[in-house]
Amino acid sequence: MGALLMIDLDNTLVDRDAAFGQAAATFLTDHALPSDDLAWLRTLDASGYTPRREVARAMSRRYGTTVPEPAVRTFLDRGAAEHVTLPELTRHALVRARADGWTCVIVTNGRVVQQETKIRRTGLDRLVDGWVVSEAVGCKKPAPEVFEAAAAAVGVGLEGGWLIGDSPHADIQGAVGVGVRSVWVSGGRPWMEAAYRPTWIAADTASALHFALAAN
Repeated sequence: MGALLMIDLDNTLVDRDAAFGQAAATFLTDHALPSDDLAWLRTLDASGYTPRREVARAMSRRYGTTVPEPAVRTFLDRGAAEHVTLPELTRHALVRARADGWTCVIVTNGRVVQQETKIRRTGLDRLVDGWVVSEAVGCKKPAPEVFEAAAAAVGVGLEGGWLIGDSPHADIQGAVGVGVRSVWVSGGRPWMEAAYRPTWIAADTASALHFALAAN
């Protein structure tokens, strides 16, 4: 098998924030809640980094009996997962990576059920060689155990590998920790960390994939 290419899921392969926004807007409409609450939900969610239990508690406090608790659970469990899409440029780049002999594995923080729903819904399960979700490992990126589990899942060593992701802390610091090269998907953001840096910075995931393929 070819060199290892580890790729983050949320806001790297799929636009998780856009999917959450769509789900949140639908949730507000379905329950006759103020549309202005969309900004509050986005801030509360913090791109998925706020623990689900904290989000659920905050929503329960805000909406009380107006929204049944099961509806909140359904929104948090399935909302974003049901709205994610895979950009065509990213799809083509993944197809090329595997055609060129790379071993592609998704490395994502989150809950197994939700993340696997996203992977299968977008067809990523047919475009990669495997995936690892932090819940199944028992720790989150940037812990080295997550990346080691990803390499073990597809039977390829970390040596010579690459990591592509949008999070400076979870992805790029994680890549540095296990000694693999990395591309940070900036989305137009400036790099702010002084203690570590990615190997390269790309504006979007397709560009990041093409850089790694060309650089190896």
